[in-house]
Amino acid sequence: AEDPLGKTIRVKNLPCKVIGVLAAKGQSAFGQDQDDVLIMPFSTVQRKIKGIDWLDDIMCSAASGEAIAPAERQITSLLRERHHLRPDEEDDFNLRHPADIAQASAQSQRVLTLLLSSIASISLVVGGIGIMNIMLVSVTERTREIGLRMAVGATEENVQAQFLSEAVMLSLLGGSLGVLAGVVGSSAISNALRWPTEIPPQAILIAAVFSMAVGVVFGYYPARKAAHLDPIEALRYE
Repeated sequence: AEDPLGKTIRVKNLPCKVIGVLAAKGQSAFGQDQDDVLIMPFSTVQRKIKGIDWLDDIMCSAASGEAIAPAERQITSLLRERHHLRPDEEDDFNLRHPADIAQASAQSQRVLTLLLSSIASISLVVGGIGIMNIMLVSVTERTREIGLRMAVGATEENVQAQFLSEAVMLSLLGGSLGVLAGVVGSSAISNALRWPTEIPPQAILIAAVFSMAVGVVFGYYPARKAAHLDPIEALRYE
């Protein structure tokens, strides 16, 4: 790309000379493009770009962590003086520092985590009930097969293990499809909204473990029912 340094660009039909180019930063943790930024004198922005004579946001930087509290007191005192506020009047401005923003972000993350955990729990229960129903139907349809296996020497443990493994495989298949849908969906959202997304391998491993657990828990009753069938009655089943 052409080097813009020293060139003139137009911002809302206002000619501006480029005197510097910031290093690329990429996206922030909130998905904002930190490279899509113009830094201009605030007086120029006020008069020529926005047509205002006031500021709605001021960013300050403290020399150290210990200087934050004194700086807040000084800024508060200065703004109250500039806004002509009496001692008995409340502040008509908000003062926030990174700790407040981090605390609000952490609170939002906790609420979101709780919400997603609730949705995931409900989905697991619904999916588990679906697997149990499928396996119960399978036991009913394969009653003669179960009776034949027992007649030729299969034990209750063999039959139970077979149906449990089938339930686990069915649950793993559903979990794999869910992970695939999550990967595709997050990639699509990332590309559309320019939000950075990352799916750690641990999350996929946890999904596989939970899928197996759902298969075992909800497949146990159908497997036990199949294992306790009477071979003679099962062979007579029509």
